Amino acid sequence: MTELKPVTQASAVKATPTLPDAQTVTDVKHWTDRLFSFRVTRPQTLRFRSGEFVMIGLMGDPDPNTGKQKPLLRAYSIASPAWDEELEFYSIKVQDGPLTSRLQHIKPGDQIILRPKPVGTLVHDALLPGKRLWFFATGTGFAPFASLIREPQTYEDYDQIILTHTCRDVAELEYGRKLVEDVRNDEMLAELMGEGFADKLVYYPTTTREQSPRMGRVTDLLEDGTIFRDLGIDGITPETDRAMVCGSIGLNTDLKKILEGFGLREGANSDPAEYVVEKAFVG
Repeated sequence: MTELKPVTQASAVKATPTLPDAQTVTDVKHWTDRLFSFRVTRPQTLRFRSGEFVMIGLMGDPDPNTGKQKPLLRAYSIASPAWDEELEFYSIKVQDGPLTSRLQHIKPGDQIILRPKPVGTLVHDALLPGKRLWFFATGTGFAPFASLIREPQTYEDYDQIILTHTCRDVAELEYGRKLVEDVRNDEMLAELMGEGFADKLVYYPTTTREQSPRMGRVTDLLEDGTIFRDLGIDGITPETDRAMVCGSIGLNTDLKKILEGFGLREGANSDPAEYVVEKAFVG
């Protein structure tokens, strides 16, 4: 399973940097007409915690008056784990978007701008110790959890990890579905984390438009108890449960209310608690 395994620097595509903070694209995969993922070389000095994001982008058009170019940068969660030798990103395609209208056309050998200053709240340090960890994602909000389900600490710290992913259509779940399948079968990850680690990982995908085995917004499924009945869980309590949320502003707002209704408090790097939300997520 080459896509998830580290690629040595010797095998990475080489290019002479021409952009500020340039990194070279090594792989691109288009999942639907709206979603794609790509991998780039990793700066040797870059250190990050699984779940963090960086600013990436391309140069904009020259100013018609001065001819100067400014970088177009957006916040992107790193989808690869902290131990990977490359960086992976998962992106939506916005046809009239200043950045993604261009970014979706990148190919191996191209360069992107990557500001090597990772930040973010979807990290283990921002949560108090618990027994069960919930990942709530919609759309490309899956990206930080793609990093965290490949992070050994996730399985060391929790007895169970429940990964929810809600999209409109079945095809939009494919990136996550394949990643979960690959994680469960990856011998290298098993060697890192120990045999049986993947038994802790529960994948709960839902769709809101196209028919699928599980339909509905995760917020509705939490409020009416469907998700708990499906998983054989009594509910969410601050004594045992921790949560991370990454999605649209609407999802973040609704889930904050739901989680706080269960008695969970929002945490931060400087003040760990029971749940965290990524406010800077784009897409």
